[in-house]
Amino acid sequence: MKTIKKILIALDYDKSAQVVAEVGYSIAKAMNAKVSLIHVMSDSMQYVSPEHVTIMGFAGQIYPNDENNEGFKKTSFEFLDKTVFHLGDSSIQTVVKEGDIAEAILTAAKDLSIDIIIMGTHSKKWLENIILGSVTEKVLRLTTIPLFVIPTKKQE
Repeated sequence: MKTIKKILIALDYDKSAQVVAEVGYSIAKAMNAKVSLIHVMSDSMQYVSPEHVTIMGFAGQIYPNDENNEGFKKTSFEFLDKTVFHLGDSSIQTVVKEGDIAEAILTAAKDLSIDIIIMGTHSKKWLENIILGSVTEKVLRLTTIPLFVIPTKKQE
């Protein structure tokens, strides 16, 4: 049986990221595994928000600030740094990638020799999933690395 030494937790700016981070971190600690957090910047226009986003101590408006996405990348690292602080473990590694979300997660997992990927799944309507696809579903379909999915659908 393979020992779990490294876990990658994928986070986005959704409020459910706190649940994913906390549950993923608890799993990693129970396995005595090292943790890496990843945020993938895809189409930056998807992240433009007129409202403040507040998650795990990160509070701010998400705007791509410049043509090279340097401001947007800085904001992404700030979000992950606040998550590290929230979890209380400065040994957590943070990674920000650009591109297709599923492919970037899988590439980072391979590059970091990750043993398990942990992600959340949002509660989108079935029609939206058919039209937009699901990042979690794409990762599941393409990965050779075990995937732990945390459902984040709100209880009705």
